[in-house]
Amino acid sequence: MAGGDLVAHVATFAGALRSRGVHVGLGDEVDAVRALTLVDVPDRSEVHRALRIAMKILRRDWAAFDESFARFWAAAPPVRHDSRDTVPSPRPAGAALLRPSMSVEGETSRPGGSPAPPEEGSPGYSPEAVLRRKPFDQCSDADLHAMERPMRQLARGLAVRRSRRLVPARRRETADLRRSFRRSIGTGGELVSLAYRARAIEWPRLVVLCDTSGSMDRHARFLLAFVVALRRVARSTEVFVFNTALARVTGSIASGRIPRIVERLVSAVPDWSGGTRIGESLGEFVSAHLDRFVTHKTVVIILSDGLDRGDTTRIAAAMKAIRSRARRIIWLNPLAGDPRYEPTARAMAAARPFIDRLLPAHDLESLERLLPELA
Repeated sequence: MAGGDLVAHVATFAGALRSRGVHVGLGDEVDAVRALTLVDVPDRSEVHRALRIAMKILRRDWAAFDESFARFWAAAPPVRHDSRDTVPSPRPAGAALLRPSMSVEGETSRPGGSPAPPEEGSPGYSPEAVLRRKPFDQCSDADLHAMERPMRQLARGLAVRRSRRLVPARRRETADLRRSFRRSIGTGGELVSLAYRARAIEWPRLVVLCDTSGSMDRHARFLLAFVVALRRVARSTEVFVFNTALARVTGSIASGRIPRIVERLVSAVPDWSGGTRIGESLGEFVSAHLDRFVTHKTVVIILSDGLDRGDTTRIAAAMKAIRSRARRIIWLNPLAGDPRYEPTARAMAAARPFIDRLLPAHDLESLERLLPELA
């Protein structure tokens, strides 16, 4: 099956799931295609596991997923990938996942090459797909409420990322013969039941530092909403905010609706939307919190546009100290969503040598690219 046929097959499968009430978004379809490039596709159990993980299928929908998978994939011919196979990019706003010549849920192109109009519920035209590409600085408070569900789903992607390490499991995945034989000793050598293993879920250790200065005001609200959703999945996440000073807000992230939590943070953080002292704030984090919260397993995420007129030597010194202890440093910059952006501002230029990844953070779609960095 060629790369294009694979995309069409995934889209058809996703449409079948949606028809059964299983939520599958456009981003989930893209993740599914990418996941299939990383597994042994002729192995149906690998395909089943990869699709269920990439599409973020909830436990309550497993039965519907299994039935649809058996119909769409059990008899499908082997798919082989090579370097020429391409994975579709979700970048174009409002674009469908497939090329015009392909079909979605049985649609066919009209004579003359003009595509048939999208049916209601087509993933390329859903309100959620529009929200995923709407810049945070153009979003309203109502958009923050509308994005709560997509943010929760996005954060749940961390809960289904598995390592290569195998651990004992109750569900039937990979038979553990050694434990099975040990268990049979108690039954006189009879293999009454098999023991199983499964790939362990590895929860990332995260420290997030979010800039809440005036230039980050609108972005900070949505980025903190994402961080709140992230911490509910990765419970070891520590959250700090900074502007002219640093504040630890991990304890303020309680249960409840994400927009309300963000509003409480906005009210509680001193000098929200005020000035910014990135160097001083990072230096305070290093002196007061680095040894406690950052180890060789920790990924440090800094959310900031890097606009600071302060002493850049302090930024470089703080970043060097964080770099010496952290596993990785990821800097999410809303300005990096502009293809013309270059990290030439004084603060960014000082921090850049110590950053592992500089990524955009201007909309939900850009935040999706963060998850593979945390795996």
